[in-house]
Amino acid sequence: MATQTENETDHLHNTFATSNRTPPRRRVPFSHGFRALRVRNYRLYWSGQLISMTGSWMQTTAQAWLVLQLAPESPLALSLVTVLQFLPVLLLSLFGGAIADLFPKRRLLLVTQSIAMARAFVFGLLVASGLIQIWQVYLLALLQGLINAVDNPTRQAFAVELVGRETVVNAVALNSVTFNLARVLGPALAGVMIAHLGVAPVLFINAISFLAVIIGLLLMNPAQFFAAPRETEGRLLARVWEGLSYAWRTPQVLAVLLIVAIIGTFGYNLTLLVPLIAGFVLHTDAAGFGTLSACLGLGSVAAALLTAYAQRVTMQRVAVGAGAFSLILGGLALSTSFPLSALLLTALGLAGITFSTSANTLIQVIVPDHLRGRVMSLYVLLFAGSTPIGSLFIGTLSNHIGVTPTLLICAAICLLGVLAGQLYYRANGGAATPQALR
Repeated sequence: MATQTENETDHLHNTFATSNRTPPRRRVPFSHGFRALRVRNYRLYWSGQLISMTGSWMQTTAQAWLVLQLAPESPLALSLVTVLQFLPVLLLSLFGGAIADLFPKRRLLLVTQSIAMARAFVFGLLVASGLIQIWQVYLLALLQGLINAVDNPTRQAFAVELVGRETVVNAVALNSVTFNLARVLGPALAGVMIAHLGVAPVLFINAISFLAVIIGLLLMNPAQFFAAPRETEGRLLARVWEGLSYAWRTPQVLAVLLIVAIIGTFGYNLTLLVPLIAGFVLHTDAAGFGTLSACLGLGSVAAALLTAYAQRVTMQRVAVGAGAFSLILGGLALSTSFPLSALLLTALGLAGITFSTSANTLIQVIVPDHLRGRVMSLYVLLFAGSTPIGSLFIGTLSNHIGVTPTLLICAAICLLGVLAGQLYYRANGGAATPQALR
């Protein structure tokens, strides 16, 4: 055990010594931002994810619009869908990360994506038949959360196995490009389709889109994976505890996770934030709702592309992105103009992805290979799994005092969280020496 701790400490010292060294300035070629796509397995994964995530964002938009029709005048109903979708991630993602470290990630993703495709078809059939009720939306959201509790940490940790440690910064950034291109395309397409065809066709398109990921995974060559060592011994709870222990005694990881937890809980509830602003502040229609979501995605794509060209990531980049996100969220809360809100959502996407991609990459670079699934599951828990807490807080408070005051409170909490994370990081001097877990 002492040898393992010493190795982790040496790994951290080497990582930060490399990341803090100022490289000589030179012109970066255009292709450098897409270097992970040179790996065939990653190309298959990236293209499949782009198609599937576009379908998923179409469903997210359609689902939110459907809830607004089934439960009009109720911000709480919309927040409950978000709570149920993310509650399993909060409760189970740590176990999902342990499973991701235990089994081949490609095989796990084939299982989770197949179940998600079946769920999407059922959702479409219920809407097309006219049988859909709000409790069924709640139940389907809960099922999606159960799938995501295993799928999310597995996907987060899969990037290194596809491209290797040296290219992981670029791969994580390109994953973010995929996610946010889908955020631009999905809501815009869904808004137009809902206005002309209704909700059901959108849901069926999402179901079909899962085939792109499944086919891509099946076409991969496992012999070309940069395989991380997998531990086959130890009870599940002990494995979960090992990941928690490592995060607690590593100041760099803990400082990032503190900021991630606050922003994830009170600021990054974007699937709730945009429909609340569209429906209760700007009072726009389905096409306007899709446009606002697309603006958020547009800024996010720009940030992800900029990160793809980054040579390294630092704690300062994480803090600046998180701080800007908090301030822009406060400005968005005060806006009653559609053009201004669209502009602020673009800026919010830019700041948010700068923060989240930098935080994700920094953790992946620091963490040893055999712990990556478990530590990334903690990242998923704090960033996405905390959404039920924030959604319930935002929905309940919005019902009592309104959407605008609620978002202002959330922006203030986020800013305080960023300051707390920075103070903790500086108090520990960026030290890489693990501390005992108490």
